[in-house]
Amino acid sequence: MTTRTTRLFAPDVKLCNGTRYNAAPLQMLPVIRSHPETKERTLSLLRWGLVPVWSKDAAGAARMINARAESVPDKPSFRSAFRKRRCLIPFDNFYEWRVEGKTKHPYAIGTTSNEKPDAFAGLWEGWKDPASDEWLHTFTIITTTANEVTAAVHDRMPVILPPSAWPAWLGEEEVGADDLVALMRPYPADQTRLWPVHRDVGNVRNDRPELIAPINPA
Repeated sequence: MTTRTTRLFAPDVKLCNGTRYNAAPLQMLPVIRSHPETKERTLSLLRWGLVPVWSKDAAGAARMINARAESVPDKPSFRSAFRKRRCLIPFDNFYEWRVEGKTKHPYAIGTTSNEKPDAFAGLWEGWKDPASDEWLHTFTIITTTANEVTAAVHDRMPVILPPSAWPAWLGEEEVGADDLVALMRPYPADQTRLWPVHRDVGNVRNDRPELIAPINPA
């Protein structure tokens, strides 16, 4: 997954600033977490681009909008969150770009699931600004190898978790690290759909329902 081109949108999730059809890194987006004691699920706005708790500043967040499934259990930036701060990012579809020579063509990708919205597997962190003592809560989306459908546009895809896996991922059920690793796999290709969309999705200032409409590829 190209970290600087991915867009997600969740038209079924009402945000404090309205419905989002072209979300982008460093924006505040809805994230589902589970309270470690009560197991109550909450929907909060967190900033896309993870800032590890040990960071000196938040400048590197743009480089951590995605985390590779292969390395999250052990990589210093993600291993603590993988153990204790897993989350879900609700979405309906997401955008990716296919590169052909010097030209990029945008596509929307979604699932055939009837249980909407879907959810990406993610990790979240709380970081305290040493200058202001204010807390910043951020998240990253975990990616894995592409399935046969998404491989037509990119070699990576987000980890999409079915509702049956949500309790384990959120920590509501006791599972081992190996069980969590097993969840971070490509979504079934026969339940994935892909269609070309307008180039306007390349500009994050464009944020309207028409962006997800299929078009005839140029």
